[in-house]
Amino acid sequence: MRIVSGAVRVAFFLIIGKLAGAIKEMAIAHRYGVSDVVDAYQFTQSMANWLPTTIVGAFSVVLIPVLVKLRHLGREEKNKFVAELHAWIFFIGILIMCFTWFVWPWVIEYTSGKLSETAKSYTNEMIGVFALTALLILLIGVNMARLRALERHINNLLDSLPALFIFAWVMLSPNDVSIWPILWGTLSGYLLQTILLWYLADKAEGERFIFPKWQFQSEHWSMLVQAVGFMLIGQIALSFVAPMDQIFVAQIGNNANATMGYATRLVAVIIGIGAASVGRAALPVLADVQYRGDAYQAKVMALKWSLAMVGLGVFFLVIAWYLAPFIVKIVFERGAFTAQDTSAVAEALRYGLMQVPFYFGVLILVQLLASQNRYKLMAGIALINFAVKFLMNYLLAPHYGIQGIMLATAAMYLCSFICYFIVAWRLPLQPSATHSSV
Repeated sequence: MRIVSGAVRVAFFLIIGKLAGAIKEMAIAHRYGVSDVVDAYQFTQSMANWLPTTIVGAFSVVLIPVLVKLRHLGREEKNKFVAELHAWIFFIGILIMCFTWFVWPWVIEYTSGKLSETAKSYTNEMIGVFALTALLILLIGVNMARLRALERHINNLLDSLPALFIFAWVMLSPNDVSIWPILWGTLSGYLLQTILLWYLADKAEGERFIFPKWQFQSEHWSMLVQAVGFMLIGQIALSFVAPMDQIFVAQIGNNANATMGYATRLVAVIIGIGAASVGRAALPVLADVQYRGDAYQAKVMALKWSLAMVGLGVFFLVIAWYLAPFIVKIVFERGAFTAQDTSAVAEALRYGLMQVPFYFGVLILVQLLASQNRYKLMAGIALINFAVKFLMNYLLAPHYGIQGIMLATAAMYLCSFICYFIVAWRLPLQPSATHSSV
């Protein structure tokens, strides 16, 4: 029931956030259509943000169980760890920001494929803002994990701030088809999200402000660093899927980046509202169940939820498959976005939706293994998934274009679901005495 309650709250906030994302996409489609600006935006965002997003993904999974444990160990121990964590995240964020700025000319030279010269020039103008957002994404990730560990889910509502600010900048700059409305909206949205999440996390923990401290005195670093090491191996491989897709789709040309970007964002709405709501609510609960010593109960909960989520994903797939052209038309077809663009995006959307059942099913199993600190096993599965994705992209993209890339993603999540379900099913766990008596 704690998972259900948390999932309902997360879903409510995610729906609001996804609506904000939808109106942002509608504004961009109306102003820019399928154009070089959108190509450059999609490419720069994916390539520049993949490393901080990877670190946040790995850190969130391993950090939440640690933070749940710290809730039981006292305020002083928790504050020491959080202060040190913020300091080192600042340091890592600044390094990544500088590194992104420095290597960007080589990224453009070797990965931009058939992007037009105009789109390439736009990416060079955009990279300054997206390099800065790398630091903000890391700070956002840490404070989101703090709130999730407390089973507070307001952070899912604040995810919508960058989208809302992009929408506002586009609407407040009529007839401006330059990149700057998108850039100013991105920067101001991420900045406000960072400030609010930090404030809310401190407030939720009963603190006024936890000052960063550059030291390694907390005894919980050793466990966290070891876990992060394993998770980063798999997370880097998996998170490179987005820039890898950009590299493959850039070879297609003809504004394929923009077409796939619109379709991917619609798939993300379904995934975000359905699977992410349960997944985000489940990890702190499963970690708490594990901490209390009932691993068998956590396993049973996760397997039941996983199968139920696959069924829910199939339902969403069938409905959305038939409604795809109508959805794209309602959301995007206006202004510079034509009926021909609607047809192309709808076709890509249909193939992208094939990942939904498997993504729904695997997410809760990921939370189960994370709550049990099985990070080495998770890293191994992630590497297998990346190999499957690369192989399928290599085989399908040249012949089927965007649809082939989308099918490759579905194959990756199918492989992921099979691996995680087999592992979870075969976990050598026995029911606790209390559970057996029940």
